[in-house]
Amino acid sequence: TLERSPEVYHILAKMDETGVDCFIDIHGDEELPFNFLCGATNIPNWSQRLEALHGAFTAAYSRCSQGDMQIKYGYPCEPPEVVAKYMNVATNQIGHRFDCFAVTLEMPFKDCLSNPDPKFGWTPARSRLLGANVLGAIDYVQPYLRTTEPNFWNKLPPEDAFVHTTDDHQDEFPTKQDGFKMLNKRLFSDVHETNKLKLRES
Repeated sequence: TLERSPEVYHILAKMDETGVDCFIDIHGDEELPFNFLCGATNIPNWSQRLEALHGAFTAAYSRCSQGDMQIKYGYPCEPPEVVAKYMNVATNQIGHRFDCFAVTLEMPFKDCLSNPDPKFGWTPARSRLLGANVLGAIDYVQPYLRTTEPNFWNKLPPEDAFVHTTDDHQDEFPTKQDGFKMLNKRLFSDVHETNKLKLRES
């Protein structure tokens, strides 16, 4: 609403005016030590078209990013009944509202374990480069964002297939928590619920 979130209200109004073909929400993630993409998987209008766009974009981003973007690890896909409770999450809301490709880009706070830098970790310079490299991925999927060509995904190479991500990385990338307790439940951006869970687990 205008009273609760005026910035969101006015940005959505502008989006309604212009339309949206591609939406990327950029975050930092406290849970997983990787760069990864979280899509609008299983929103009410999730389709083979949106799945193909997500797969192609993620694969292209990985190819463009010199190892800093990977496709295997991320938040596991939630079933539709769970996603329906979180339609206020920006990626879900925009992907549904405009039937468009929408993702959240998550970056690590310390280092990217799929392409580690033991001396400097994840740095502002690497973050800027990852941001610049997103243009290559956008350029790759641009012809398909609003194409009317039926079954365009059949033209895409096998490496562009949609990947169901997992957050179980300990076998390949074991990490020490050093007293930091990881959340065992994904709560998207609901800060109040996250804080309540932390209190219960402490």
